[in-house]
Amino acid sequence: MKSITRFQERFTECLRYTAVKQSELAREVGVSKQCISDYKAGKSMPSLDTLFLLCKKLDVSADYLLGLED
Repeated sequence: MKSITRFQERFTECLRYTAVKQSELAREVGVSKQCISDYKAGKSMPSLDTLFLLCKKLDVSADYLLGLED
């Protein structure tokens, strides 16, 4: 459960500091806006393929989003 919390915090932080809107991000990575909201709320985690696309769009590493590095 700790990894979901860390991802939730980091993902929300990245969204806050980028100009990417949730709806735009959802469209570009191929998920629904509800999925993005669920990631922010800690209700779910992205698949590996989606995580890869999120990292590319947000310009961060998977290790950062997952809380493995600062």
